[in-house]
Amino acid sequence: MANNLNEIPLTALKGIGAETAKAFKELGIETIYDLLWNFPYRYEDYRMRDLTEVDNGERITVFGEVLTEPTVSYYGRKKSKLSFRLSASGQVLKIDFFNQPYLKNKIELNSEVTISGKWDRNRAQITASKFHAGLKAQEENFEGVYRLKGNLRNKTILKYTKQAFEFYGNQIEEVIPQEFLQTYQLISRAEAVRILHFPKSEAELKQARRRMVYEEFLLFQMKMQFFRKIERERSGGISIDYDVHELRRYIDSLPFPLTNAQKRVVNEISGDMKSHFHMNRLLQGDVGSGKTVVASIAMFAAASSGFQSALMVPTEILAEQHADSLFELLEPFNITVGLLTSSVKGKKRRELLAMLEAGELDVLIGTHALIQDDVIFKRLGLVITDEQHRFGVNQRRFLREKGEYPDVLFMTATPIPRTLAITAFGEMDVSIIDELPAGRKEIETFWVKHEMLDRVISFMEKEIEQGRQVYVICPLIEESEKLDVQNAVDFYNILLGKWKGKYTPGLMHGRLLPVEKEELMREFNDGAIDCLVSTTVVEVGVNVPNATMMVIYDADRFGLSQLHQLRGRVGRGSHQSYCILIADPKTEVGKERMTIMTETNDGFALSERDLELRGPGDFFGKKQSGIPEFKVADMVHDYRVLELARQDAAKLIFEEDFMNEPRFTQLRNLLESLGVFSEEKLD
Repeated sequence: MANNLNEIPLTALKGIGAETAKAFKELGIETIYDLLWNFPYRYEDYRMRDLTEVDNGERITVFGEVLTEPTVSYYGRKKSKLSFRLSASGQVLKIDFFNQPYLKNKIELNSEVTISGKWDRNRAQITASKFHAGLKAQEENFEGVYRLKGNLRNKTILKYTKQAFEFYGNQIEEVIPQEFLQTYQLISRAEAVRILHFPKSEAELKQARRRMVYEEFLLFQMKMQFFRKIERERSGGISIDYDVHELRRYIDSLPFPLTNAQKRVVNEISGDMKSHFHMNRLLQGDVGSGKTVVASIAMFAAASSGFQSALMVPTEILAEQHADSLFELLEPFNITVGLLTSSVKGKKRRELLAMLEAGELDVLIGTHALIQDDVIFKRLGLVITDEQHRFGVNQRRFLREKGEYPDVLFMTATPIPRTLAITAFGEMDVSIIDELPAGRKEIETFWVKHEMLDRVISFMEKEIEQGRQVYVICPLIEESEKLDVQNAVDFYNILLGKWKGKYTPGLMHGRLLPVEKEELMREFNDGAIDCLVSTTVVEVGVNVPNATMMVIYDADRFGLSQLHQLRGRVGRGSHQSYCILIADPKTEVGKERMTIMTETNDGFALSERDLELRGPGDFFGKKQSGIPEFKVADMVHDYRVLELARQDAAKLIFEEDFMNEPRFTQLRNLLESLGVFSEEKLD
């Protein structure tokens, strides 16, 4: 059983003493289980193949006759090169071994040898790494390559893994229920572990990987679905029994018709609110897709049933903008809207809180000021958090605890690929607005090189001449405030020199106090600043309809999703908007990013490409919780298996007899050992 193997120390293996155990510990390997689940990250391919089938630069293994005596030449300090000619596959090949002069005594003229190394097709040359006298046995086609640390060598890991499997392999218990093994024709767990370490063929390796990918995804999704089940069935879940006709009247009163995507999402959210289950839903919508309108419909439904709503956003400016638009939408229906930020003080604050506690306030919008102790709701039924990743888990929990298990809606304008959404937010239901309102002008995006900076500034001036405003974003070049500030300061000074009082630039950087940043954004919002140069990413959701141009300097230093977020700061008014990417990318990936940005405005398409180019770790940042480190599975390439595992996990967790049925015993035991059935994560 996995749990037992987790209790057997590595020192149980013959030959592993304190010193070797210490070396393994550096890799995080302390038990037999750790060792067996420490899979190779790649494989050396020692298959004999025809030279015509092998691409330049690939690893190749050849068998042939030594045509010339090996010669050794020395260069540098203790460096050497051993060379000879080999007849193989009907060709004469030059073979070079670096820093292995001792092979001179092992390689004899006219003898037959097997050589493995990197193939240089143009020179008919192999830079060799492995030598074997005679024909190497073909069952050893693949050799696992492990991550190494300190003095540990690959062959040491292979040796002890082989020993561990021989002694303890029969203790690896099956955890996947039989019905799934049959449905997907998966090999056993023990067999998969053996093959991943010691594969004999590519086909075999494929089967082992397929099995382990499914297992990893299933275990993770079981955890997520368990949390989801607990969330849904929490005692005290409320039913917001709104009047459908009243809600329809409100929707018909909106200044523009809902898109089909908005209608679909509204149905999902309102269905959750009406049910007795606790809503825990993530609402994803690209910049400008109309999430605020959807939120207003949910708030209307809550208010018309006698419940209060809270909307928490990361910054004061955002809170003010939301308050303005929601007041406009809800006030004609006698729904009272309040705004609470750290700027609301004294008598005004006391009056607002008194109204809230008395139930005279239906909707309260604010920053983290909402979670302070003296903020008391009479009947909180709906909690909405905008850009929820900007708040800590505790901040979100404090807000939820102000009501009796209120329904919860998280909103984000960061288009998260579906693959990531169902993994990182697997305990939530996910709604997606993947359609922009009709009539919204597409932002024109251009990629230019640094030498065109003067032309870009002329373009900026033309926009300002027409009464518009411009953003200029400079990246954080290094984790150094000095350089970070200097980069933007240089650009700001260029503008000051060129404009000489004709236009007004503003400068925002990391060293400013939050109050100073807020003030700058307010001045830009009010039109007192023509061009805002900033080192920080301008707040997601900030709405300055008069800003029509976004210039991103050294754009190749940003990820695709970040670039798209920045581009979304413009295009919010009725005028044509532009995004100019200034970059001289050195890599193919960098060039590809710039090209993709000019080709599409679809945030979800971009986020999928970003995920492929950067991987899930970089997508959220290394420290973002929720994205697990899978040993074998790859969320990007194995997303179809992820979808299947999610469906299967939901089916199992919501099955009544899962916790009692003998056929699920091994799976339950493993999940228990992973801490899945503890409710620690619920907040």
